[in-house]
Amino acid sequence: MKLSVVVPVYNEYSHLREVVEHLFSSSCFLEREWIFVDDCSSDGTTEILKGLQKTYDFILIEHERNQGKGGAVRDGFKRATGDMIIIQDADFEYDPNDVAQLLKPLVEDRADVVYGSRFKKSVPTVHRTFHYLGNRFLTLLSNLLSGIYLTDMETCYKVFRADLVKAMNLRSSRFGIEVELTAYVAKTAARVYELPINYYPRKQLHGKKINWKDGVAAFLHLVRFNLFVSLEQAFTRLPAHYLSGAMARPTRRSDSGQ
Repeated sequence: MKLSVVVPVYNEYSHLREVVEHLFSSSCFLEREWIFVDDCSSDGTTEILKGLQKTYDFILIEHERNQGKGGAVRDGFKRATGDMIIIQDADFEYDPNDVAQLLKPLVEDRADVVYGSRFKKSVPTVHRTFHYLGNRFLTLLSNLLSGIYLTDMETCYKVFRADLVKAMNLRSSRFGIEVELTAYVAKTAARVYELPINYYPRKQLHGKKINWKDGVAAFLHLVRFNLFVSLEQAFTRLPAHYLSGAMARPTRRSDSGQ
């Protein structure tokens, strides 16, 4: 089995070398394919990535115009050849050493999608109030509209079976991709797990790019992708095993299996 790791990158010059070193030194029991998507960076990020390619084995996709995180993720998914696919931010907010535990339910054929939650009780992180409340509100609304109960819909760490996510007709740019992915999973009979992960939040001052406008956009995306996009519009050539009972929304499975 192979895991494809899609890494959207935009203007991460100040710490990119350290991030790449950290990612490649992390442990994982599967072979990994690394796909970095430079979303038309303007601060020297592109040159750093080209230089790092001489040391580290990864695919580099360069955008000629900025397309947002969603555009970068979509192009990364298209290029991925692994059996499973995960998104990895190009910063230190998420710990790549957590990925191995997220993979286990898929490898053991107990899940088709695994979410890494920043808000499960076993995670000791103290969150910024604004982002915490915004995330919890959007997750609650997503739960109501999608029928999947999650504690962290907006998490970056979502691991998918490749045949599921590659069948999705994704449209979103920017951070709406997180909403769209969850809404489309909910339209299928995919088995969904959620496990705790570590999280080390950064501020806009340190390069965090999401803001209140993305929160408003996420609200609109939640309504659109959950209520106004059909299963037929959301997928092309979806494998049959994800269709069985698809109209009966799947429920979340926790790390305890309850």
